Amino acid sequence: MTDRPAAKRLPFTLPRIGLGTAPLGGLFEDVADEEAAATLKAAAEAGITYFDTAPRYGHGLAEQRLGRLLDPSAGPAPLISTKTGWLLRPRPDGSPGEVITDWTERGIRESLESSLTRLGRSSVDILYLHDPDNYPEEIRRTAYPAVRRLRDEGLVRAIGFGMNHSGPLASYAAEFEVDVVLIAGRLSLLDHEALTTLLPLCAETGTSVVVGGVFNTGLLADPNPGAMFNYRPVPAQTLERARECRALCDAYGVPLAAAAIQFPLLHAAVDSVVLGCRSAAEVTANAANARFPVPDELWKELARAGFVPEQLLEERAG
Repeated sequence: MTDRPAAKRLPFTLPRIGLGTAPLGGLFEDVADEEAAATLKAAAEAGITYFDTAPRYGHGLAEQRLGRLLDPSAGPAPLISTKTGWLLRPRPDGSPGEVITDWTERGIRESLESSLTRLGRSSVDILYLHDPDNYPEEIRRTAYPAVRRLRDEGLVRAIGFGMNHSGPLASYAAEFEVDVVLIAGRLSLLDHEALTTLLPLCAETGTSVVVGGVFNTGLLADPNPGAMFNYRPVPAQTLERARECRALCDAYGVPLAAAAIQFPLLHAAVDSVVLGCRSAAEVTANAANARFPVPDELWKELARAGFVPEQLLEERAG
């Protein structure tokens, strides 16, 4: 029997599934305004109430669309997270320009104020410091104190870090008192990096964990030779591993995507999985896969093949 996890620090409960809006900002390919509207409408119909965005997603486009197209009367009040630490600098003609880092209090506040304008909101639920891997001194000196003050002022309800590397993220979570962390791509059926340091720490401190990138940029949604893996063309060996994983799921009649979505939620520290969607069809499919029954026997088969760490199943059983 494992020790009881610490009480959560968040002042609200995160849903098990959220919608990531990077695709609505044009990640990899453009999305028409009508398709973005249909995507958000499908999310509301599927009962999704948590939406994650950032200024860097389409140079503000994802935030603009979320603010303009999300119907606030379609269901329960949505939870919104956005990010800070980077400022958008448009060209004189108004077209997207460069994105610069700015970890000063002025920069943090300017970033949030711009996000609130695009979102059409007076506050957000979560503000993440976005990809601060190489800026520990700036985080200590100005950025973290700034987001704490924003939380104290009620402009955000919770603060944390959003990153793609679990080692630096764990270091920040250990040093600073944060409510939540977002780890992308490092807790999937093909990548268990976050299990070694980040998740045990968060379980101990009561820090909520949001997981993104469960498909590792698409490979675990559809393992084919043209798939991307961690934003790059998939290596042959990794493709074969993904296909092996799919074959095990197929033997139990379970979609590979269902196992990929539900895998991070086996860990007690994980509260939510954020899924990037660019169409209503993707939202509907992901919502169905999030609910699809995954038998314990399949988790055990995946553990024997190395896709699921045995410790997760032991802790789940305990």
